[in-house]
Amino acid sequence: MLYIPHRLTNLHKLLDTKLSFSTEYHPQTDGLAERMIQTLEDIFRRFCAYGLKLKDSYGFTHDWCTLIPALELAYKTSIHASTGKNHAMLEKGWNPKLPVDTLKKDLVDIHPTASSFKLFLDKVRHHAKQSMKDAFEYAKQKWDKSHKNPEFKVGDLILVSTLNINNIKGPRKLKYSFAGPFIIKALHGKNAVQVELSGELENKPPTFPVSLVKHYTSNDKDLFPLRNEKPLEVPPLDQSEEKKVLKFMKERRLRGKDEREYLVRYKNPQPEDE
Repeated sequence: MLYIPHRLTNLHKLLDTKLSFSTEYHPQTDGLAERMIQTLEDIFRRFCAYGLKLKDSYGFTHDWCTLIPALELAYKTSIHASTGKNHAMLEKGWNPKLPVDTLKKDLVDIHPTASSFKLFLDKVRHHAKQSMKDAFEYAKQKWDKSHKNPEFKVGDLILVSTLNINNIKGPRKLKYSFAGPFIIKALHGKNAVQVELSGELENKPPTFPVSLVKHYTSNDKDLFPLRNEKPLEVPPLDQSEEKKVLKFMKERRLRGKDEREYLVRYKNPQPEDE
């Protein structure tokens, strides 16, 4: 049984937030936390990889684990591009004082150890901020590389993914990844295209999201004069009338009889099965 304090539930009501409990890995609820953890891992990796550069004025190298509080302070006081605020302000409601804010600049006599520590701390915070900047830029480059928005226009030749076509003949691992090329007939906004299907795919729905299509690149005869043009590839479909059970939905036993009835879902249902 899970115990939830009454004060916690009241706090979530005041903040107009929904408290959701989930299993250990549940992207629907902890996806943002998983993304932040990956970013922090990248920050730590970059911050610790250059530990030899973090030396004080005497040339001593500090252990990286002793610098984690400085990295935490740099992370919580840095301005996030998505919110325009720092983490401390959003979590606590106030900005913490930095070590540089507590030092008086008008002091005449400063102990060499204090001055050396201040310079070393500034160097650590600067390196932490640079590591965070590099980590965010690296994450952005990976996202942009795998989430490009392709531009399509009517008349383009494209290849269509066979991911959602389940009745292709042959082993599943050896089936065609893409079929085509096909011609784009119409555009439905920026997220879907309507193509002119042919062959055994002619009876399939002709509209596909842009995530399941890609541009078709024809052969360059000047660069590859001996290469033949790739013919139209349409995977052979299983058109058999034999019913194939996809999933058992329910099961029941007939009263007074040693018989059972099953409610099933067919892979290729017929009109009378609806």
